[in-house]
Amino acid sequence: MSEWLVLALAMAAACAVVLAVTVLRQRRIGEDEDPSETPDVIEYMTMMIGVVYAIVLGLAIAGVWEARAAAQDDVRAEAQALHEIQERVRVYPPAVRDGIRADVNTYVGQVVHREWPAMAEQGTLTDRGGALLARVRHRVTDYRPRTDFQAEAYQPLLDQVAVADEMRGARADAAGATMPGVVWFGLLTGAAVTIGMVFTLQIRRTGRELLLSGLFSALIAFLLFLIWDLDTPFARGLAASSEPFTSLFPHLG
Repeated sequence: MSEWLVLALAMAAACAVVLAVTVLRQRRIGEDEDPSETPDVIEYMTMMIGVVYAIVLGLAIAGVWEARAAAQDDVRAEAQALHEIQERVRVYPPAVRDGIRADVNTYVGQVVHREWPAMAEQGTLTDRGGALLARVRHRVTDYRPRTDFQAEAYQPLLDQVAVADEMRGARADAAGATMPGVVWFGLLTGAAVTIGMVFTLQIRRTGRELLLSGLFSALIAFLLFLIWDLDTPFARGLAASSEPFTSLFPHLG
């Protein structure tokens, strides 16, 4: 099912529930009841609950967006490190240089074509990807420089391999969901309480009040959907992309 269809259904369902409850509740209220008799304490509690929940939603959105941005930065750093390895080995003998470049290309191909679907579907990296990166590390570290020029390039190459390995580890940590289950429980419970408090204000069946109630519930549904969509940095609609790899290694895209 498309994520946009899920969003549309969630917003429509939220509106339908709020409007249905409002209409059914209104039918049970006598015509002589005055909606202005809502106690001031209820209005104050409704306002405070709305403010607190808005802060919680804002923090949740900021958290998942920051995690998604950090994951994309890690991907960019990993791709750049691998690209630097390919460029810096040009000072090595042709056989060593071509071997390292071939191993890097194999690893990048594994990441783009195998690991990305695995991260999106299972939230994990592949064992073969780790083995291929280890082969790149071994090929780089096992070579003994024969000239001063090669010796000067040796340590920077080791540094770039370490960066790629570190960024791969960061990518593994970000492959799954970032929001704990208890946070989701709080967000959903808060949404129910916030929307439920609206009914304490004695909404009438006027077009303006029904419209505002529906829009408010749809907004809450949209914000929760946005958090859910950003919750896994490498899956769903707003996921971090493999574009840094495909741009630096266009022949493997």
